[in-house]
Amino acid sequence: MTLPDLPAGDAVPVFTRRALLVLGTSAILAACSSTIPPLPAATDNRPESLSRDQILAAINKVRAANGAPPWSYNPRLEAAARSQARLMASKDTLSHDLGVTLRQRVTEVGYLGAVGENVAKGYKTLPEVIQGWLGSAGHRNTLLSPKFVEFGLATARTSSGKLYWGLIAGGSFDAWRA
Repeated sequence: MTLPDLPAGDAVPVFTRRALLVLGTSAILAACSSTIPPLPAATDNRPESLSRDQILAAINKVRAANGAPPWSYNPRLEAAARSQARLMASKDTLSHDLGVTLRQRVTEVGYLGAVGENVAKGYKTLPEVIQGWLGSAGHRNTLLSPKFVEFGLATARTSSGKLYWGLIAGGSFDAWRA
């Protein structure tokens, strides 16, 4: 294919296929990259030693870096997340449903709103698990969703020390109807 001759003065940038591929790939990678700001170093990186305020600050720092509004911390959602983390650790199996559904778990603790869940295993620190969730489209969507307004996070260990994580985000069903 040839391009028509243009009158002098009409500059048209000419790109080779290779240049277009490089530019396109760069744009895609930039759009997909995870944005996780550096989280404060702790003297004790064990998740069991993190306070609710530290967890809340870490999650909200990541949400802010990705243009999402802050969440509040909900102890009921933490209880439901703890239930799932303990169940996964007791069975040494990563799953959203090990005989008790997410809806059953949140209803049991008295939470009646819309919910989403992230689970993980093997990550040793909160920054590592957040990075893992950001690298997974579904987990990233839950973590950064503007429709959820609160969350709870919990961990549990197997007898051999393997760490399981549960995060449950919640909000109004009305946000999903819009």
